[in-house]
Amino acid sequence: MRIDKFLWSVRFYKTRTIAAEEIKKNRVSIGENAVKSSKEVKAGDIIKVRKNQIDYKIKVIDIPKSRVGAKLVDQYVVDMTEKEQYEILKMRKSSQDYYRQKGIGRPTKKDRRDMDDYSSSDSSEDMDNDDWDVFFKEEAED
Repeated sequence: MRIDKFLWSVRFYKTRTIAAEEIKKNRVSIGENAVKSSKEVKAGDIIKVRKNQIDYKIKVIDIPKSRVGAKLVDQYVVDMTEKEQYEILKMRKSSQDYYRQKGIGRPTKKDRRDMDDYSSSDSSEDMDNDDWDVFFKEEAED
């Protein structure tokens, strides 16, 4: 089976096109050699894939006939990725949470309504015209 089709069928990439593009960018290799999309995969091959800024290493056990379900992937490949790589990924995710936590960003509709309610209940509406005149006189005198 072709390597692009294999990586797609064991659910390493979402589409076969994405798998082929990653192979063209030399992010996939068998052994130490970069491969082309047409390279045939055999049982026993060790495939190295650079994805999400970490290096995955998988060993081919068997070749599936077509795309397999997520629960059946373990029958076809063994994950040989070093634990350090997963720790790096975990650290990157936690560092992103440190700078920008989930839910912080643009205010939601509810947040905007709450802000409008807060600003409308401000004490400025309770002032009558005489109070405004006093306010501006004090400011002009300064």
